[in-house]
Parts: sequence; C-alpha cells; structure tokens
Amino acid sequence: MKKVLERIIEGVLTCSGFVTSITILLIVLFLFTEAFGLFKSKVIEEGYVLALNKTNKVSVLSPEQIKDVFDEEITNWKELGGDDLPIRVFRLEDITQYYTEEELGAAYEYAGDKITELVEKTPGIVAFVPQKFIVHPDAVHFIEDNTISVKDVFAGAEWFPTATPAAQFGFLPLITGTLWVSLFAILFALPFGLSVSIYMSEVANPKVRNWLKPIIELLSGIPSVVYGFFGLIVIVPMIQNVFNLSVGESGLAGSIVLAIMALPTIITVTEDAMRNCPRSMREASLALGATQWQTIYKVVIPYSISGITSGVVLGIGRAIGETMAVLMVTGNAAVIPTTILEPLRTIPATIAAELGEAPAGGPHYQALFLLGVVLFFITLIINFSVEYISSKGLKRSK
Repeated sequence: MKKVLERIIEGVLTCSGFVTSITILLIVLFLFTEAFGLFKSKVIEEGYVLALNKTNKVSVLSPEQIKDVFDEEITNWKELGGDDLPIRVFRLEDITQYYTEEELGAAYEYAGDKITELVEKTPGIVAFVPQKFIVHPDAVHFIEDNTISVKDVFAGAEWFPTATPAAQFGFLPLITGTLWVSLFAILFALPFGLSVSIYMSEVANPKVRNWLKPIIELLSGIPSVVYGFFGLIVIVPMIQNVFNLSVGESGLAGSIVLAIMALPTIITVTEDAMRNCPRSMREASLALGATQWQTIYKVVIPYSISGITSGVVLGIGRAIGETMAVLMVTGNAAVIPTTILEPLRTIPATIAAELGEAPAGGPHYQALFLLGVVLFFITLIINFSVEYISSKGLKRSK
C-alpha cells in the first residue's frame, strides 16, 4: 500500500511538472506568434491609400516622412525627391471645403468621383482616403504601401501608435527609458542593499536583527501602486524643488521609487546568503589575524557571491518589470531621454497603459506583444550576464 501511494504521488508530481512546462512553452509561443505578426502589417492604415496626382514622381515614403508631410513639417515635394511643388494635404473630412452637399449627393454617393477628380486636377495633392473612394485607380498615382520593417521598429525614434495615416512604432524611446531607469535604480539600490545586508548579518546583535528583518520583509508585500503614490506625493515634489524643474515627474523619480521597491528583495536574499557562510570559515580568518571587516570582505562576501548575485538579479527583475509605480512618477513621455531628470516611458508602463485600448489583432496590439518579447530578452540577457560575472568571481575566489 505504501509503495502504491508513493507511485501515485510520484505520478502526480511528474504530471504537474510536465503540465507546467507545457504551459510555459505555450505562453512563450503565443507571445512570439502575436508579436511577429507586426512585420506582416502595412505601414498605411488598413483600407486606406495615399493617392497622388498622376504627374507626381514620388512613389515611396517612409513612415517618418508620411508623418512629417501630414504634420506639415515637410511642405514641398522637392524635399522628398519630387518636383518643386507645394504639398497640399487632403483628408476625407476636408471634402466639404471643395464640393457642396449637392455635388456630393444626399448620401455622398458621388464622393468617390469627386475625390478622384480632385486628385486628377491638383498636381501637389496627397489624399489620405479609403481605397473604395478612388473609383478610377488608373487615373491617379499611389504611394507604395510596404510592410512595417524591422528597421522602422527597432531604430525608430518615435512611438505614436495611433497616428494617421501611418502609425509610428519606434521602440528606441521605450527601450532606452527602461534601461535608463533600471540602471539608476540598481545603482541606488545595490550599495544600500549590500550595506544593510552586511550590517544585519555580521554587525547587528540578534535583538536588532530580529526586529529589523520582519520590517524589511514586510516592505516586499506593499502594493506597487502604494509606492507610486508615495513617489508622486513625496519624491516628485522633492526632485522638482531640489533641481528647480518645471515638472518633477522624471526618470530620477522612477529610479528612486524602483530602488526602494528592489531593496527588500536584495537585502533579504543577500543577508540569508551571508548567514549561510560557515562559522568555521569566519573563525579561521579571525584566528589568522584578520579583522572583522577583512573577514567580511575576503571570506564572507566571496563565499556568498552566488546568493548575492541571486538577490541582485531578483532586484533587477523587479525594477525592469515594474509597471504602475513607474507609470505614475516618470511623466510617461515616449521620448529618448538625454538626462535622468527628463520625463520618459518604460516598456512595462507602455504595455500596461495601452494594451486595453489596442484593437485585438491590429498593429498596435502586435507591437505591444513585441515589446513584451523585447522585455523578455532584456531580462534573459541580464540574468545570463550576472550569472557569468558571478561564476568568474567565484573561480577567482577559490
């Protein structure tokens, strides 16, 4: 009976492990499948075209150029390789400026003919209209509608997924914002976390440690939105006053909040790793004449480097993957930051803020999934890098 029970338990555990592994694999597969669908989407909004006069020589425009044309930052076709003609932008809602309601028809049944006629007789026009309104395609010239390229996404400097006629899916502002905030968060958190861990493990008396440890562990259970409120009410105004900024929402505010959130993880894991260092090693070091601080630096830390690395990795993971707290204090501006005092936006904050509004299956939706893939690889690279550095340090300490 005992053997049968053991086999049942063994089978349940094996099945649980197998189901968990398959589930994780399917989640990753779903993430990648949804993400890479972005590169099959067209640059121009689905169902629409950019129609030009037949005499216009311009055939290809990048998403950035299309945006600049419709924002009237580019006003002459000469700037795009065409003739020296002023650009006249036309959208469907502009049609009443050219034709009366009688000419368009009661149900706008003549709108297609009128739009095609307008494009035919206006040399510098660029018309952003539904494709069905171009009733005579041979009478006009179309801008080529290519698929979104890898370069447009990963080298693009603008994130404007709702722009028309061509959405902007540049990841550079979001990637740099994420790395910028995470880097400074770890620079703030690591020295403090390591110092507190050393104090609790090697210096503090048992009473102080037993009182301090539960308080630090309790900080891990505080919801991230509470940290966000604290940052918004305390840290943001403080940064604004200290640095004399127009707004206090900045990368520095996000870094400080993330550092505070990462501290409990770093302190708890690192302190536990240091306390696992055998007492005999400490006593041997002291017996050879080393001071307490020399013992900590030469014996305890090298022996505990694996646990310290784990604490750092978990802290970095908390910093990179955080959403609400960062969204509340960083200003949520999708621009490439040049200093830590500027507003910025991170990848997790973007996904959290926009996924609910993105049409399922559309380019915006797919771009957010691709951001999830980028975040996955950033975390993976950091984990491998820290483990590699840790293993090198461990070899040198032997």
